[in-house]
Amino acid sequence: MQPASRAALAAARERLESRIGDASAEDRNCLGDDLGAIAAVLSEQPAIRRHLTDSAAPEQLRRELVETLFGGKVSRISVRTVGDVVASRWSRPLDLVDGVEELAWQALLALAERDNSLDDVEDELFRFGRILIAQPRLASLLGDESAPAARRVELLDTVLADRTSPVTRRLLEQAVRAPRRRALEEIVEELVERAAARRERSVAHVTAAGPLSEQQQQRLIDVLNRIYRRPVSLKVDLDPDLLGGLVIRVGDEVIDGSVAARLSQALQWMS
Repeated sequence: MQPASRAALAAARERLESRIGDASAEDRNCLGDDLGAIAAVLSEQPAIRRHLTDSAAPEQLRRELVETLFGGKVSRISVRTVGDVVASRWSRPLDLVDGVEELAWQALLALAERDNSLDDVEDELFRFGRILIAQPRLASLLGDESAPAARRVELLDTVLADRTSPVTRRLLEQAVRAPRRRALEEIVEELVERAAARRERSVAHVTAAGPLSEQQQQRLIDVLNRIYRRPVSLKVDLDPDLLGGLVIRVGDEVIDGSVAARLSQALQWMS
């Protein structure tokens, strides 16, 4: 996002936290699903999002358009939240879709935080992301926007069965209903990052040649906590091709301490 959109999203997230804090249990429960549905509509309707991000139009007119489009179809708190969003200036119309989707995720993760299931949600999302990577055919079927959304959600329900928390299921349903030409496994990784951020943690994706003991994982967490000066949530994948050592990714930073990487460097030096 460009600076204007980033500022608009930051302001919207702050206002949403305030609304969530003052909302009834019923409003909090429906907010994430409502915002996800609105994001899907905005994604499908370029004319609507252009009007809602037209900074030449008066703010009140943009708010009234939100009321006309969504009033009576979603909760009042959801209409007011989107009204706040369109009152800001967005760099481009598609950023508005991204922003409303982010708020939908935020609202659902706030539910998990309130019922103390946020740790479980983060772990469940991570495990589902690993399933998608291991089974690319499943990822393709779930992300196939040429197939009806209801059919894709039905497949998701079959895969999940009753093995995830309600918030995890709702987050994944939103991702499957409206992937917006993005790889589903990448969306799930973003959700893991958002869940960790909600816990004020960074996610360290660790690839190891073999399983790490609890003691090894704890030592690694302690080291990464000191390096990044904030709590780190560890997500471990296994890859025997590494031969030994670890590859650690935190955000865009990669620390490659694998034997395979060192062998590759040695071969390059010798060639």
